[in-house]
Amino acid sequence: MSAAFRIAREEWRALFRDRAATAGLLLLIVLACVAALTAHEHQRAAEADRVRYQARANHEFDAQPDRHPHRMVHYGHFLFRPLNPLAAFDPGIDVFTGNTLFLEGHRQNSANFGDVRQASMLVRFGQLTPAFMLQILAPLLLVFVGHGAIARERESGTLRILLAQGVRSGQVVLGKLMALSAFGGLGLLPALAALSWLSATTDAAWQLAAVLAAGYAAWLALWALMVVMVSMLAARARDALLVLLTVWAVTVILLPRWVPDMVNSAIALPTRFEDAINVQREYIALGDAHNPDDPKFKQFRENLLRQYGVTRVEDLPVNYKGVLSMEGERMSSELFNRYAAATFALQARQTGLVDAFGWISPTLALRRLSMTAAGTDLVNYRAFLEQGEDYRYALIQGLNRVQIEKISYTDDTTAGKENRVSHEHWRAFPAFDYQPAPLGEALAAAAAAGAVLLAWLAAVGALVWLLCGRLGRAVR
Repeated sequence: MSAAFRIAREEWRALFRDRAATAGLLLLIVLACVAALTAHEHQRAAEADRVRYQARANHEFDAQPDRHPHRMVHYGHFLFRPLNPLAAFDPGIDVFTGNTLFLEGHRQNSANFGDVRQASMLVRFGQLTPAFMLQILAPLLLVFVGHGAIARERESGTLRILLAQGVRSGQVVLGKLMALSAFGGLGLLPALAALSWLSATTDAAWQLAAVLAAGYAAWLALWALMVVMVSMLAARARDALLVLLTVWAVTVILLPRWVPDMVNSAIALPTRFEDAINVQREYIALGDAHNPDDPKFKQFRENLLRQYGVTRVEDLPVNYKGVLSMEGERMSSELFNRYAAATFALQARQTGLVDAFGWISPTLALRRLSMTAAGTDLVNYRAFLEQGEDYRYALIQGLNRVQIEKISYTDDTTAGKENRVSHEHWRAFPAFDYQPAPLGEALAAAAAAGAVLLAWLAAVGALVWLLCGRLGRAVR
């Protein structure tokens, strides 16, 4: 057995003889198991509610009686966002964004009813999920149990004895690193089991689960390297502990909260009310598509009359009110989409700037990788909103087309005439079918954050390797 393995074995034994280290590991494992089970149960219940509510919304829309198609335009419809199975591992921004979308004519609503608005304020500081345990608590455990890995040997004089016996400093460091990494690996096991279970029992892509597993393994390996490196540099174990706690507090707690606030100040988003006011002002300027005589649609009316070769809207072979509603919906949807695209562009700039700080805090890179692989990032939320808007537009325009084809303009302008059409028309509309991002796109997006994490791992590993020679000379 090589010297490095013998040192790792003895360090492993010492860790398990330390009651505090053993208790900390057991507590981490228990909390990770509880986090995995509670997160899965919460998601299972949320998904069951989503399926039930979506089925009820679909049924109530289909069950509407015979009526005028434009009444159905204003009746509206509800969409509920499907959950990614891996969201049980890392809920990402899903707890802050809404998951329910109300569709109606002439409006583009935002999603509502996020978990943060319905739960305790403690949700804002992190839910008890496997991702939270590994991002926050696992590194802290490695700091407490490993800060004295090298410094303790230097203080007691055993490091000098080991080197005098012919053991190379690199072997000492490697042995300590293997023991600490294996100790951290035990804390990773519940998360790996949860990911394996999710991949086997749900439709979660195993490739994305593997990315999550690899990302968090690299994260714990990075912290094992940093702990050993600081322990090599510190003269005393308590000095190493103080430095490592400071590094943990800054990189894991402070920067991940300060950077988004700083970015939000640098790239400010318009408030919801500001956007609503601006949209309403421009929407009114478009004209009233409910009024066939609105002067702002004069040119549109003339072009339509010229197209069909008639001089009056009453002579058109189609219902002018329905055609006008369709044109108004097209114009208003372009307006809504323009504001939505501008907002998403600003959010994308914010996200890119936050990701750039991953070179300063690897926690940010890990979170980007984790949310991307779990399907709980801004890209997936935007996909839901855009697909919901596409469905809304097709639904409203489909109802307008029913008005054009099934109701005459004369009947539509006759006072007191109900002009009902069969409810079979809206029963024929397909149900909403949300499509998550393609696997290749998700893997490519996660790869960028993974590259930052690997760069950190390589850089700290190279520093540890270079410091090994310095350790031997300093002791002598």
